[in-house]
Amino acid sequence: MPVKIRLQRHGKKGKPFYWVVAADVRSKRDGRMLEKLGTYNPNTNPATIDLNIDAAVKWLQNGAQPTDTAKALLSYKGAMLKNHLIGGVRKGALTEEQAEAKFQAWVEEKDAKIEKKISDLAKTKDEAKAKILKTEKEINESRKTAVEAAENEAIKAAADAKAAKEAAAKAKDAPEEEAPQTIDDVVEQAKEEEK
Repeated sequence: MPVKIRLQRHGKKGKPFYWVVAADVRSKRDGRMLEKLGTYNPNTNPATIDLNIDAAVKWLQNGAQPTDTAKALLSYKGAMLKNHLIGGVRKGALTEEQAEAKFQAWVEEKDAKIEKKISDLAKTKDEAKAKILKTEKEINESRKTAVEAAENEAIKAAADAKAAKEAAAKAKDAPEEEAPQTIDDVVEQAKEEEK
């Protein structure tokens, strides 16, 4: 019975979630499986891959052929490397301790890369948030200044209107002033005062 290591689709429309399974070649994509080896969630950044490496290696040792996508996932998590190292141990090129040490070194290096990517994504996200916040603060400050200027203009206009109203009321209440005197009037007034 030929066996494939492949993906079984789950999740909902537009949000796929996959199981990594060992299944008979003749079974349907989402049909009967022999063993569930792990999960793959491409909706997160970076993609979340949970894989039982020992079970995957066991199936690879028994002749299961991975599909292209499954092979990429197995390589990403180190199952293909572990299978290769076990082949080297069988041939006598390595001891089990050396193979395990190489595998653990590779896993640590891979985890460091993943952590760096996660921290870089978080840093980029924080920088974007800070930039948006700075832009919003600038916009709010410009709005505040515009509102204060409009309020000052309104207060000044109200004060000018009040002053104009008061001046009009004073002009209305005040007795009419005499017209300015001419030189003849001044001379005539001075003569009357002398008499």
